[in-house]
Amino acid sequence: MQRILRAFKSSKSSTPTSSYHAAEMSATLKGKIAVITGSSRSIGAAIAKHFGEQGAKVVVNYVNDAQAADGVVSSIKAAGGSAVAVKADASTIAGGQHLLDEAVKAFGGIDIIVLNAGIMGSKLLADIDEAFFDAHFSTNVKGPLFLAKAAAPLLPAPGGRIIFFSTSLTVATGVAPNTLVYTATKGAVEQLARILAKDPSLGAKGITVNTVSPGPVDTPLFREGKPQGVIDAIAKAAPSGRLGEVGDIAPVVGFLASPAAQWVNGQNVRVNGGFA
Repeated sequence: MQRILRAFKSSKSSTPTSSYHAAEMSATLKGKIAVITGSSRSIGAAIAKHFGEQGAKVVVNYVNDAQAADGVVSSIKAAGGSAVAVKADASTIAGGQHLLDEAVKAFGGIDIIVLNAGIMGSKLLADIDEAFFDAHFSTNVKGPLFLAKAAAPLLPAPGGRIIFFSTSLTVATGVAPNTLVYTATKGAVEQLARILAKDPSLGAKGITVNTVSPGPVDTPLFREGKPQGVIDAIAKAAPSGRLGEVGDIAPVVGFLASPAAQWVNGQNVRVNGGFA
């Protein structure tokens, strides 16, 4: 026992802990190629920048705001990373395929796909029409599913990563009735990911499929149409008394994309500070 303790102390002193962890963290996603849908702003942009910091080559996806996407790319490159912006509507099958084609053209392959793009409309049952319903299910469910399907044969097996996005509203008791369609789409996403994790083309080959479900995050989309009093009340629902920030979400996605998460599959990680 004494010999073991001496060997342990010797190994600790020979490698400075802080520098070891710094080196490991900086190489977490080194050389990986990541496609992140809806990554020109908010949570998606934070994920893209975090992945770039961790050494990944990042495909920044946008639909309308080329300037914002180029800003994210410039930020990644300024920090020493590699990134390109690709315009593609990931809610359509053709748009998703174009995004993958451009990623392969730019970097030669794909290791990670983060299905972050989504819309969040607000209507009560009496106001929901077919167009509103179809837009939400196309963007939040159909697009991600078929993009995952198209990406499956391109991902390394083992080691590929697919990360879906849901919301903690699917389990929150205080969910508002005007979030009906949005929350229904995210409930569907959670089931997609849970079952795809067992699919022969994914889980059986060592490609993990997981979901990240944030709580309320302080973004322009979250604040849109809400009086400050409502925002304050939502913030107080969390034990810490604040809204989530994009920087609370990105590192969790980074972990699920990393080699350290190889045994995390079919899981839903609720990143909400105790909100739900």
